[in-house]
Amino acid sequence: VVDRGSGAYVWDVEGTPYLDYVQSYGASILGHANPKVVEAICAASEMGTTFGAPTPGEIELAEEIVNRVEGLEMVRFVSSGTEAVMSAIRLARGATGRRKIVIFSGGYHGHSDAVLASGGSGVATLGVPSTAGVLESAVEGTLVVPYNSAPLIDKDVACVIVEPVAANMGLVAPQPNWLQDLRRSCDSVGAFLIFDEVITGFRLGYGGASGYYGVIPDIWCFGKVIGGGLPLAAFGARRELMEYLAPKGPIYQAGTLSGNPLAVAAGKAVLSQLNPDSYEQLEETTIELSKGLNQVIGQRGIAVRVPRAGTLLGIFFSEVDVLDFTGAKKAADTGRYRQFFHAMLKDRIALAPGAYEIMFPSLAHTKADITRTIEAADSAAASMAMHSVGSA
Repeated sequence: VVDRGSGAYVWDVEGTPYLDYVQSYGASILGHANPKVVEAICAASEMGTTFGAPTPGEIELAEEIVNRVEGLEMVRFVSSGTEAVMSAIRLARGATGRRKIVIFSGGYHGHSDAVLASGGSGVATLGVPSTAGVLESAVEGTLVVPYNSAPLIDKDVACVIVEPVAANMGLVAPQPNWLQDLRRSCDSVGAFLIFDEVITGFRLGYGGASGYYGVIPDIWCFGKVIGGGLPLAAFGARRELMEYLAPKGPIYQAGTLSGNPLAVAAGKAVLSQLNPDSYEQLEETTIELSKGLNQVIGQRGIAVRVPRAGTLLGIFFSEVDVLDFTGAKKAADTGRYRQFFHAMLKDRIALAPGAYEIMFPSLAHTKADITRTIEAADSAAASMAMHSVGSA
C-alpha cells in the first residue's frame, strides 16, 4: 500500500522506500509529485474543481495536443482511457454505419464490453466474452486477430483498433511496415484506423506513436501522460469526423467531469516540460537499462529478452523474440517473471506484479538509479539460477 511518492521513488505505509518502475503504469513520465505539476493542481483548485462547462485550460490543453500530432484537428476530453476507446468506437460505427470492429489478441483497450473479447487459435475469430458480465451480443461484432498479422478487413468493418506498440502483453513492437499495411488495408475498404495511444501518447515521442512511426490513423485515443497523474483522457480526429459528435452531429457522447480543470492543469504542466530533448534523455535511460538487464540476466544462464521501443521497455523470460500474444503467454507461463518480481521487490525495486506489464522509466530516474537496478537484477538472476521455477 503506497503512502506517498517523489520522483523515481514511492514509500509504503510502513515507510519503506522503493525505486519505482510502475509510475502509475506510465502516467508519471516526470516522476511522482513533480513540483510544477503539484503547483498547477493547487492553483487550479483555488478557482474551483468542476463546473460542467468548458474552461480556458481545457481549450489550451486541446491546442497543445493537436499542435504536436500531425493530422489531429480536434479532441474531446473524457475521464479514462476506457471512455476514450469506447467513444472512438462509437464514433467509427456511427460515421460508417457499420457494426464490426477488429482488435488484436493480447491488446488492451479498457473495460467497455465490445473490447472484452478473446480470440481462438485461428487466424481470425469472432470474439466471445472474455469476462463474466459481458453478453455475447456485445462482442459478436468484434473480430480478434493476432498482433503483427495482416487481418482480412471487409466492407462490414467500421474500424481497426490497435496499440501501435503493444504494451499490455509485455512489450511487443510492431514489425517493420505492419502499421503502414494496416493503414492501407483500412483505406482499401473505407474502415477507420484507431490508434490506442493511452500508453504511447506523448511517452513514445513528442508526437506520440503516429509521429514516431510516421503512420497517421483516423482516430486517436490518449490518456495517462496527458492527465499528469489525474483522471483524464481524450479521443480525437480530423474536424470533419469529430463533427459527427453531438451537439453538432447525431452521435451522443458526454461526461460531467470530462475536461476537469484540475486534470487539464496537470496535463498542461506535464506537456510544457516535454520537448524533443526530454525524449532523447528518456530514451538514453531506457537503452542503458535494456542493455544492462539483458547482459546481467543472460550471463547468469537465464533465457531473457528485454525488448525496447523508444522510451518503452519490457522483459520476457524467453529464448526467442516475442512477436504476439502467443509468444508472450509462453514467456509468462515459465513462472520466471514471478521469481524476478519478488527478488527485485525484496531489493526495494518495484516492478508491475504481472508478467504482461512493462517497465516505465521516468525522467526522474538517474544514472545511479539505473545502475542500482541492474545490480539488483544481477542478484535476482543469480538467485533464480539456483532455484527451479517449481520451488519458487
